[in-house]
Formats: sequence, C-alpha cells, structure tokens
Amino acid sequence: MKTYSAKPLEVERKWYLLDAEGQTLGKLAVTAANILRGKNKPQYTPHVDTGDFVIIINAAKITVSGKKETDKKYYHHTGFPGGLKIASFKELMEKDATLALEKAIKGMLPHNTLGQEQFNKLKIYAGSEHPHAAQKPVVYTETEAK
Repeated sequence: MKTYSAKPLEVERKWYLLDAEGQTLGKLAVTAANILRGKNKPQYTPHVDTGDFVIIINAAKITVSGKKETDKKYYHHTGFPGGLKIASFKELMEKDATLALEKAIKGMLPHNTLGQEQFNKLKIYAGSEHPHAAQKPVVYTETEAK
C-alpha cells in the first residue's frame, strides 16, 4: 500500500470565519494555525500547503488568563544599538489589536517559505466587519475538525 501525498494543484481551499470574542489567545491561535496548515484535513501533507484561508474577527476582544495581560512581554529589536522595544500584552493590544494574535499564530507555523505562504492566508480584523463576504466564509466549529 502506498502512502498518499497531496499535490499542490489537487488542494481545494475553503474560507473559515473564527470569532475571537471571549476566546483565549492560545487556544484560538492553535485552531487557526491548524486550519492554515491543513491539519484538519485527511489529505494533510507536511511539505505541501494543504491549508485553508482563515478570517478572524473581533480580535480586540480576545482574552488571556491570569496576570498575562500585564506580565506577558513582547520583544522587538529595531536593528540599531540600544533598539530593544518591550511591550506588555495590554500595551500591544492598545497599539494594534491584531498584533498579538498575529505573533501567536506566526510562531506556530513553520519558519520557512511554506510557513510564509500559509501565514498569507490569514486575515485578522479588530472589529466584527470584514471585506471577504464574496468568498462566502463558513463559521468554523470544532466538530468540523473531526
């Protein structure tokens, strides 16, 4: 019996809609990363982009547990001497509500060109409106993954 390997031209892509309101940052990021990689499909192949498009709305209403809102730190270096920038989760959410979710999901994807292609299929919006109604996104539920 041969092992099935998906071909890039055989992959059918769907659009999924995830609502971040009241959800935890990590759990939502895992769900989104699995959809982007295609791990929710039976034809998942690690070296082929078999994933779907993901639209996340209400990113500004995401939560974290415990004291992470003040204690969780995000680091960024400008590349210049003394250019280390540190921001807490709360400060990052005030600056741009989508950045924390983007960083969490990007860290769960492969760190190569395949991961970059998968990350480009992610669309995050702070509010409840999104411009992708023409793609007819399906509201994602955990039962679809099984």
